[in-house]
Amino acid sequence: MIHNKSLHLILKIQYFIYFGVLGIFLPYFNLYCHHLGFTSFEIGSLSALRTAITIVFSIGWSIVADRYAWRKPIYVLCNFLSAAIWIFFLYINNFLGMVIVTIFHTIFFAPLIAFIETFAMDELGSGGGDKNRYGRIRAWGSVSFILVVFSLGKIFDLFSINIIVPLILAGYTLQALFSIPMPKAKASKKQLHAGVRELLNTRTLTFLTCSFLMLFSHGTYYGFYSIYLEELGYSPFFIGSTWAVASIAEIVLMINSGRILKYISLKNVIFFSCLVAAVRWCLLWRAVTVTEIMIAQVLHAFTYGTFHVASILYMDLLSTEETRTLGQAANNAVSYGLGMMAGFLLNGYLYEAYGALLFLMSACVSLAAAVVFRFLGR
Repeated sequence: MIHNKSLHLILKIQYFIYFGVLGIFLPYFNLYCHHLGFTSFEIGSLSALRTAITIVFSIGWSIVADRYAWRKPIYVLCNFLSAAIWIFFLYINNFLGMVIVTIFHTIFFAPLIAFIETFAMDELGSGGGDKNRYGRIRAWGSVSFILVVFSLGKIFDLFSINIIVPLILAGYTLQALFSIPMPKAKASKKQLHAGVRELLNTRTLTFLTCSFLMLFSHGTYYGFYSIYLEELGYSPFFIGSTWAVASIAEIVLMINSGRILKYISLKNVIFFSCLVAAVRWCLLWRAVTVTEIMIAQVLHAFTYGTFHVASILYMDLLSTEETRTLGQAANNAVSYGLGMMAGFLLNGYLYEAYGALLFLMSACVSLAAAVVFRFLGR
């Protein structure tokens, strides 16, 4: 019991650090590039490049990890190398330099979240455990995210936004140090290629299509939401506060996800989350007041909170013992990789011309995700 509790604590720390750094990167790195003078297309291209590399290398690293049961060594290696490469961002402020460093950094950063999710599924499922407790452990990442975005908004009001680069480096260094005590992967009893054949079925492909569309619909939000609010005249502190509100709502849902999943199936939760996303993007399309923006941010509890928890558990259900890392990596690559890449590219190309109207496009895409999952999933 003590052993399990210590492993759960390690997982909580990993989520806390990973999403704390994401709380610096996601709301503010594109804004940092904007202040460097990059165009919307360059910003979108950088984001798309990052996600494209994530697709290839998260799956590649996961195949090696599952094939040889090397999940922990690869995880530790990738943590330390990604932290070391980030140092170069301290000295670069031009687009070509950003591209080069982004490529090498993302090669090693790509598989980290998929590995953490797989570690969590293994530990929560060991000894007949309840995997529905995943939301309570994952919520530590959301707590970290909210603390970071809320505090950094005020810091950026007082200091230069350039401070985010050394802050991210500090976070990556901590993540690398705390990767060392992560548990070893369980050895697989079957051949990997046999597990892959079992993983590739209609249910999996339908779910991955839904995940792709759902994260594609988030392209406007993750890529240009902060820039859009700044253009409306809102301060960095307010922008950070809206991200914090979204995370508070997400935390509440994640903590209670175990109770929710006792009464609602994973498939229904995923379907409902897609529908709420369509509503949220419609709200942001017309939102200009504080109240309208905050209402849309509260819906993050469903568009990210419930969707993410249900997706991780559903992919674990679809995966076999020998393809757990690959399953989570595939989900991450298709959704946060391919889906976000497509969203970033399209929004980067269209944002200067259409602005907030792209949120309406996002609503149509998330509605399509709901339709695909509900009807093709049968």
